[in-house]
Amino acid sequence: MSQPRQDEFKPPPECPVFEPSLEEFGDPFAFINKIRPIAEKTGICKVRPPPGWQPPFACDVDRLHFVPRIQRLNELEAQTRVKLNFLDQIAKFWDLQGCALKIPHVERKILDLYKLNKLVADEGGFDIVCRDRRWTKIALQMGFAPGKAVGSHLRAHYEKILYPYNLFQSGANLLVSWTHAPVSQHSSCLKKCLKRSCVRNGWLVDLVVCLVCGSGADEDRLLLCDGCDDSYHTFCLIPPLHDVPKGDWRCPKCLAQECSKPQEAFGFEQAYRDYSLRAFGQMADAFKSDYFNMPVHMVPTELVEKEFWRLVGAIEEDVTVEYGADIASKEFGSGFPIRNGKFKVSAADEKYLTCGWNLNNMAMMDPSVLTHVTADICGMTLPWLYVGMCFSSFCWHIEDHWSYSINYLHWGEPKTWYGAPGFAAEQLEEVMKKLAPELFESQPDLLHQLVTIMNPNTLMAYGVPIYRTNQCAGEFVVTFPRAYHSGFNQGFNFAEAVNFCTVDWMPLGRQCVDHYRLLHRYNVFSHDEMVCNMASKAKTLDVVLASAVHKDIAIMIREEQEHREKVKQMGVLHYKEAKYDHLQDDERQCAKCRTTCYLSAVTCPCSPGILVCLHHVTDLCSCPVSNYTLNYRFTLDALFPMLEAVKQRAELYDEWASRVTETLEAKLEKKKGLAVFRSLLAESDSRMFPDNDLLRRLRLVTQDAEKCSAVAQQLLNGKRQTRYSVNSPFQLTVEELSSFVRQLYNLPCSLSQAPLLKELLNRIEDFQQHSQKVLADEVPGVAEIQSLLDVSFDFDVELPELPRLRVRLEQARWLEGMQQASAQPATLTLETMRRLIDQGVGLAPHPSVEKAMARLQELLTVSEHWEDKASSLLKARPPHSIETLSAAAEKVSGIPAYLPNCLLLKDTIRKAREWLQEAEDLQAGGHTPVVDNLSDMVLRGQAIQVYLEPLERLESLVGEVQEWKESAATTFLLKNSPFTLLEVLCPRCEVGNLGSPKRKPKKVKESPQSNKKKIARLNTLTDVEKALSETKDSTSAMATLEELRVREMEALSILRAANESKLLPTADCMDLKVCICQKAPMGAMLQCELCRDAFHSVCVRDPTDTCASQPWLCPQCRRSEKPPLNKARSLLASLQRIRVRLPEGDALQYMVERTVNWQHRAQQISHTFNLPELEERPGTPPTLTRWASGSHNTDSNAQVTLQFILHENKMRFKTASRLNLNCFHFQDGVSGMKEVMNGSEKKAKRHLEREGLAAEHRGKDKKHYHKRQKMNKEKNLDRRSASTSSSPRSDFSQSDDSDEEMAVCPAERCQLPEGDEVDWVQCDGSCNQWFHQVCVGVTAELAEKEDYICVSCTINDGHMRK
Repeated sequence: MSQPRQDEFKPPPECPVFEPSLEEFGDPFAFINKIRPIAEKTGICKVRPPPGWQPPFACDVDRLHFVPRIQRLNELEAQTRVKLNFLDQIAKFWDLQGCALKIPHVERKILDLYKLNKLVADEGGFDIVCRDRRWTKIALQMGFAPGKAVGSHLRAHYEKILYPYNLFQSGANLLVSWTHAPVSQHSSCLKKCLKRSCVRNGWLVDLVVCLVCGSGADEDRLLLCDGCDDSYHTFCLIPPLHDVPKGDWRCPKCLAQECSKPQEAFGFEQAYRDYSLRAFGQMADAFKSDYFNMPVHMVPTELVEKEFWRLVGAIEEDVTVEYGADIASKEFGSGFPIRNGKFKVSAADEKYLTCGWNLNNMAMMDPSVLTHVTADICGMTLPWLYVGMCFSSFCWHIEDHWSYSINYLHWGEPKTWYGAPGFAAEQLEEVMKKLAPELFESQPDLLHQLVTIMNPNTLMAYGVPIYRTNQCAGEFVVTFPRAYHSGFNQGFNFAEAVNFCTVDWMPLGRQCVDHYRLLHRYNVFSHDEMVCNMASKAKTLDVVLASAVHKDIAIMIREEQEHREKVKQMGVLHYKEAKYDHLQDDERQCAKCRTTCYLSAVTCPCSPGILVCLHHVTDLCSCPVSNYTLNYRFTLDALFPMLEAVKQRAELYDEWASRVTETLEAKLEKKKGLAVFRSLLAESDSRMFPDNDLLRRLRLVTQDAEKCSAVAQQLLNGKRQTRYSVNSPFQLTVEELSSFVRQLYNLPCSLSQAPLLKELLNRIEDFQQHSQKVLADEVPGVAEIQSLLDVSFDFDVELPELPRLRVRLEQARWLEGMQQASAQPATLTLETMRRLIDQGVGLAPHPSVEKAMARLQELLTVSEHWEDKASSLLKARPPHSIETLSAAAEKVSGIPAYLPNCLLLKDTIRKAREWLQEAEDLQAGGHTPVVDNLSDMVLRGQAIQVYLEPLERLESLVGEVQEWKESAATTFLLKNSPFTLLEVLCPRCEVGNLGSPKRKPKKVKESPQSNKKKIARLNTLTDVEKALSETKDSTSAMATLEELRVREMEALSILRAANESKLLPTADCMDLKVCICQKAPMGAMLQCELCRDAFHSVCVRDPTDTCASQPWLCPQCRRSEKPPLNKARSLLASLQRIRVRLPEGDALQYMVERTVNWQHRAQQISHTFNLPELEERPGTPPTLTRWASGSHNTDSNAQVTLQFILHENKMRFKTASRLNLNCFHFQDGVSGMKEVMNGSEKKAKRHLEREGLAAEHRGKDKKHYHKRQKMNKEKNLDRRSASTSSSPRSDFSQSDDSDEEMAVCPAERCQLPEGDEVDWVQCDGSCNQWFHQVCVGVTAELAEKEDYICVSCTINDGHMRK
């Protein structure tokens, strides 16, 4: 296994740290025994004393002087020391040949010659590497970057520096044969060869010749060895030398002798200076502060640790520190206070004198086996002191005899520890031997010398468990038997350490002696002697210790008996008792293995003072074995009583221990119940057996069994969790339950709950399998998951599937909601999608959820895009065309979601299409559109967010109509007029207050039932406007206006008659109220030409009025301006060009037609009766003093016709208030007509007027007569004759129902109403005729409340009054 060098140190895991309570801290051995099962797994542990435990520092600082050890850091590490040793060998090799070794640089780094040499050797040697061209591979293994031709450089350096050395090490002859000696061409800087000469037979003979080729030629190439004076040609050497070395040169023979000398064993040198504690501290602090360039207390421990391990592995950096180690406390005093010491202890600190954690007491306390070692052993039974500085270290080692050790740091900076557990000791040794075999070849017990360290990271890389800790001031570190440990100091500090051994150490102590024998390492004390001392005091021994001693002494006696028998068989004849316990340890060491002999040893007279143990009898000397003497301390017969004594002491305990062991190791059906374990514990308590491993194990097993029984019973009691309860953090997991069940079956005792728990576990495993199956489904059902969750409530264990099932349930519910929402696109709104996505984001990831989320997110993205797009399309200015919107709507139609803007877009497109169709129908209909419909279309078109091509044209039409209406308003409306244009242009719907204050009940004639349709009532201007808007053509509109005109004429006639009648002289004339002020007539009065009402001149006459020539109208009758007829015609023509119908236009057209018709009829009459031409002349307003009618001689026909025209003309004054005729003035025309009329009798006038009216209606009513039912012609003629000739007060009541059904409305323009009911009204004048209410403009309400006088009666009655 190749171990790469790590650039930076990685700290191992921390070892356990224990903080005992004050009670636990009272007995150190009991506490260490308690923590041993945990701490021995890491080899080392740290113990923090209770806060109040602070012993005083008792060492005499002034007396303490010591000589520290010198430590070169890069020589401490095993692998680094191997490299340094190798470099020393190479340097010595070349130095002996007169060449100084210069380590080359490759890629700006010092070449690691050791690694290069090792890699080439691993590849098979220089020749094989060159043959197979493996230099590039070696360069890569050494960490060089590829592609830089480093391999060729490595080959050159190897061939020049290492290859000759390896040839020498392999034993190859460095001299070539004469036949293959090369001829050198170099001759500069040659060393002069010394010549020896001698006289032989009188001749001077030259003795300087090459020992290889035997020739003395080429003297400039002859080298003389500085060791043996032998001569060699430079070209006879392997490899040949090109130049003569400048320094001393050794021949191959002398070189082999020098290099074969063994190396000195590595060890620390002692410093040349004696330090006091204060001086050493100053030096240590100065070193650390200078090295890290900061105050010592500010340097982090992590930085010091990494720097230490970097330095110990660096060949090129040589840092030297000093360490005051193994200072005897007996000489300078312990850091702890002791009895009768020089340090005076205060009364408060006297407790520390006897405290077990005082290291002066700990080793020799009763629980420690070392109390039975008679000699004081410095470092084991007596504490040692350690004064450290930064980087000073203690190397990997285990304590003598594999004992415990305890170290207390009195004060100073921390000490960093590394430890390996005892079971890994051999593994650590093997790794170090593998990585640095050269060191162990020369020093087999290297690890016992405390001079070698190895990086913990390297050991961990090879599987050795390593743990660390930082020991601060006031803390203990305990190491356990055979636990390797090492470390270094973070800075200046003072520590104290001692060893101790407990009962459990006894077997390891004997095993350690055998191990030392193999390593030929001396013993610190004799283990056999200690055991015999304890056996001799068997009665005073603790029963547990007696049991341990019994086992150990039994092994010792058995081995001793076997070895003595072997010695006897070898031929040893002499036996002698020896008091080895009276000798010093070094006087009784085995000459072979250095073991301290106690029970026996073999000596020979030939070697006084030399002895060997019974294991190495053959290594004593070469004398016959019969000369040997077996020296013994006790005979075998003396040893057996010792065994029996400790056996008797331990027998009671052993019997109990045997039963405990049998109970603990029982298998299957032989296991005992929990009650047996409790009885054994009770027995140990009653007999006060000391606490030991067996008792602790029994107690632990019993406690575990009781806990397991309680937990098992709790699990079996059927504890349930509610649906909404939160799982307890202390619930068992399924794995723990399974492990718990296994633990129940693995317990040394038998529990009745085990089978039941096994059944519960099986049910849980079935639940888990079902859960895994459900969880594996892509889309599991909600009901199935819920059923599993319901089942889980029966298990009081932590089920890992439950959170997943709950998560899966949420996912399944979400997917179900997603599917339901997707199944109803009409309700899948953006808010719903966002809500689902928000819920989905909170779910745990799952492929089905992620797919659904992706689809939903995509749908939301598309929907939002089209919603925004639809909104932008609808809000665009100018609006888009219907084609663009339709294309977008077509794309949107495939989105399965409720999108308000998209639906609005579709609705807008539908409305636009309907509007366009309506506009197309309007244009293609062939009739002129009504302005209200047009305005409504424009408004609806403007509200549609679509570009509508006809809209602009319609808007322009509406604009033109609006301009026309404004022009017409300017033409007709008075300034600040309260009337609308339509109100001015239409015939009046309501005319003044009619009738007298005293009214009689109205006689209303109910129309007989018929199938004729009722005519709409036109009582208000709104009704008129609505009726005109609803007409389909101008003809219908004219008919409606004609109806309204008839009503206006009748109403005005009634008003005029009423006003004229109230002006007649009566008895109560003083009560007459006239004018707008409603006062009696007085002063100058004016009479309205239209309504014939009287007004005070001062109340109504405007002094600035210049229109004195015009007919005077009262403020109530003058409703508008009077523009010329031509202007009205121009307005009408402009409206006809617009080609839009509007109520005002129909009213204007009707007014113009009516005016032109009247003008035409007036002119016809004027020509027919040869009337003088009417001229426009000034006139004066009529006054009450000028009401006299002239009498003219005209024929009857002219009189009748003029009378009819005059009647109508009077009704025209309303129209005259709107139009100013160019041909003549209304006032003058009326006056002229009045002059034509004569004073015929009223009856004749009424008859002529009736005949004229009948003649006018005869043509219109012709069709109506044909539709009537058959009636008695005579009766009809009689009724008509009676109606004509009857007096004004004639009764119309004698007409029967048939007569009423066949009655004819005598109105001037009868509208022939149809319907089930036709309302009639009777004239309250002289004629008593019945009229259709609609034909004379009387409402049903008015007919009930007011008197009605027809037009004829009004005219006739007026003439009569005059």
